[in-house]
Amino acid sequence: MDPATRPPGETVIPAVATSDRDQTSEPPAMPRLVPILSLPEALEKVGRGVLCRLPDDAGAQVYGRAMTVADQITGERVILAKWVRRLTNWSHRQAPLAVWREKIEPLLREKLALQKTPVVNFLAEAQRILACVSLAELTLRVPIDSHGVALWKPLEREVLPNDCAQCPQVPICRELPAGTAVALLWRRLGLVDDAGTPTLRGRVVSFFSQGDGLAVAAAVEDETYPLEELIYDLANLDAGFRFCGDDTNRWSGRLGLVCRARFGLQSIPGYLENGLPPKYGAGAEEVVAAVHKDPADKHRWATVLLGPGDIDRVIIEWRSLLRQIAHAPELAWPRWRALQTLARTILNETQSPTLTDLPPLEYGQTRRVDHRLMLRRH
Repeated sequence: MDPATRPPGETVIPAVATSDRDQTSEPPAMPRLVPILSLPEALEKVGRGVLCRLPDDAGAQVYGRAMTVADQITGERVILAKWVRRLTNWSHRQAPLAVWREKIEPLLREKLALQKTPVVNFLAEAQRILACVSLAELTLRVPIDSHGVALWKPLEREVLPNDCAQCPQVPICRELPAGTAVALLWRRLGLVDDAGTPTLRGRVVSFFSQGDGLAVAAAVEDETYPLEELIYDLANLDAGFRFCGDDTNRWSGRLGLVCRARFGLQSIPGYLENGLPPKYGAGAEEVVAAVHKDPADKHRWATVLLGPGDIDRVIIEWRSLLRQIAHAPELAWPRWRALQTLARTILNETQSPTLTDLPPLEYGQTRRVDHRLMLRRH
């Protein structure tokens, strides 16, 4: 069905007529068409004002909108609503009741008819006057069937694929959530094969948390990626945005290119954002490589955006990742074993920034702390 714009007066809703007859012996009941002007839920977003029942000569139940046009005050006078004064271009805020009936009411009928909301009747209450308007001429977007009939929320049928139509597990599948399941994500990322057996990539990913394992496995799979370069690029996995600077793209670098070549632009909460780990940031590999060669060179990399604490943090995270690689189980994969050997070598050649000789305690720090509160007496 192609959607089109039609007035509510020409729009219907199909409803299946109920019958007490045995459906196995009788043909299915033909759908009957009900005008949507008789259904308040179909007119919730049509027109303005409050939904109300309109008088109908045929006795049918028809709904429209009721809008406050004036407030009645003592002395046979009315206070016109602001939107009525603007619509009719009436300059005075108040008017006698006789003027309302003779001049303003006909003018308001004419203006509302031009807006395709003709006035059915005016309803005078104790303190206000309401205009009950019809919604039959307004338009709404609804599907059109092959016979040219405008239908609101038409009945739909679900056609299953041939394999699903013959499967007895269809009721169970309908109750499952529509989101991507974990097993499908494993298959999509290449962590398991068709039989559900973990692949080498999947076993490497299982040694890490979140998206770090995906990046490590993708880099190890690339035979052209030198391990001597990869060992420093691993620092980018927790670098964030501080190390890239103003001239470098945060998502650049060899490790970022390898990840996107393996996983595309997939986004998995907590694991990948457009094919890269969420905390990835280029630029940290140069810092950790320089600090590895000369630990005293750390302060040369400090800038206004990148402080010494940020450098210490990325070194701690980098060494933690190297420890995970070094102590992970061995696999029948030469590049993985070579990466483990290189990680052990780097760990023996570097020290954590947390291993710092603290100065001796002052004399006041060695005394017992007195937590009593001494209040001043007046």
